[in-house]
Parts: sequence; C-alpha cells; structure tokens
Amino acid sequence: MGRQATVSPFSCIRRRVEFDERPWGNYLVLDEGPGYKVKRIVVYAGRRLSLQLHRRRREHWIVISGVARVTRGDTIGDLQPTESIDIPVGTLHRIENPGVEPLVIVEVQHGDYLGEDDIERVADDFGRT
Repeated sequence: MGRQATVSPFSCIRRRVEFDERPWGNYLVLDEGPGYKVKRIVVYAGRRLSLQLHRRRREHWIVISGVARVTRGDTIGDLQPTESIDIPVGTLHRIENPGVEPLVIVEVQHGDYLGEDDIERVADDFGRT
C-alpha cells in the first residue's frame, strides 16, 4: 500500500520577515501567497500615507486600534476599531491618524501583482510623488 502524502499545518508559515519603516510609520508583512498579501500597518499620531492609487490590486483595511481617517475617492470618513473598508482597484485613497496614539490596521491586498512599485502617488507629505 502506498504512502499518503501529508501537508504540514506549518507549511504556510513565512520564512522571511518583511518589515519596513516609513516616515509615516511602519508595516510588517504577516502572510502572502499567490494573489494576496496581509500586512499589519502602524501609522504614527498625526501622520498619513500618501494620497495614492493602485492599478493591479484592491485592498481591504480593518482597524485594530486607534481611529483611521480614510479618504476613498472623494469621500473622507473615520473608522473605529473593528470597522473596515474596501478600496477597489484604481481608487484614489489615503489613510491617516488624527489621534494621539498609534493607529494599527490590518491590510489585505488582492490582485495579480502586489509589489510596492504598484503605487501612483498623487500627493505626499514626504516629497515622494
């Protein structure tokens, strides 16, 4: 009788840690695979990411702690912990932290290409446009 192959429950654990410090805060890639990437993003008090869009991915943001001020298209609104929002492909967006404590979100990206160079910056507080 042939031996049945088994899949380790740990086969999806990332072997390489991807952490990046940015002028607005930092991110840590928690998991990724074909067509998806999951990040923990920390935005420092009073800081914001660039006003940007992506051509090849959509994003879903879930607020873990703090208050997120979100620009999506021509709409701006605040999200509280446990609230979430979808950012469709090609939609102008930004997240900022209007509070005094760090903002923590989980971002789930989906698309055929998830590289950091799929960012079109329209406005940026740090001169990266």
